[in-house]
Amino acid sequence: MSEGGEDLVTTNGTLQRHINTQADKTRHKCDVCAKEFSQSYTLKRHMRKHTGETPYKCDMCARGFSQSSDLKKHIRTHTGEKPYKCDVCGRQFSRNSFLTGHMLIHTGVKPYDCDVCGKSFGKLWNLQRHMRTHTTDKPYDCDVSGKKLCSLGNSQRHMRTDTGEKPHDCDICGKGFSHRGNLNVHMRTHTGEKPYDCDVCGKVYSQSSSLQRHIRTHTGDKPYDCDVCGKGFSELCVLQRHMRTHTGDKPHNCDVLEMYMYKNT
Repeated sequence: MSEGGEDLVTTNGTLQRHINTQADKTRHKCDVCAKEFSQSYTLKRHMRKHTGETPYKCDMCARGFSQSSDLKKHIRTHTGEKPYKCDVCGRQFSRNSFLTGHMLIHTGVKPYDCDVCGKSFGKLWNLQRHMRTHTTDKPYDCDVSGKKLCSLGNSQRHMRTDTGEKPHDCDICGKGFSHRGNLNVHMRTHTGEKPYDCDVCGKVYSQSSSLQRHIRTHTGDKPYDCDVCGKGFSELCVLQRHMRTHTGDKPHNCDVLEMYMYKNT
């Protein structure tokens, strides 16, 4: 057979497999949600979302998963394995999706925009959580205090303020923290790590919030306005102190001064 004939057979074979795949879609349909699949095993895996079946068990904590890939990711929470490394700063992650999200810090890309206020976010879930500030949707209730929270993560962190639970301990000084992120920030007091650099003057910071406050010294941005006189401030704590000039509130009392005033009345 000529070379052209072989190409035609190959092309026809690929086309036939494609036709079979498309035709096969109609044979694998989910009875619950009507979603269609080209392969029977894909449908079987999908059905676990409806049945709750978790055939893949963790040998360390007995937690179950519907997919083997999810179990592999979970195992890394026990082993501490972080195979995905950032080429820019060297930070390592247990999941490729975590690395992808982290890279947005270096690139500055924020592809998710809020339709209400125009604020941009690097991650979709950050945008979704932000949208609740406009809708006042708070679907998560605290079982202890009844407080309503806008995200599951906030709900879990809030619960620890009620229970006092601090499951994340510092290996160096033993200090406990209610959230892993707080522990990560604390560790920098031991390591001296300051991963956040100012693009203008090069000053470095251990926390992104500190860098953001510093940036305002360059930009002159004052996002916190006084409702009484309209004066703007670059930091919330400075606005709060300013408000006392209107309210007369004096939360920090001096015992010596109070005794002096008492004796002279």
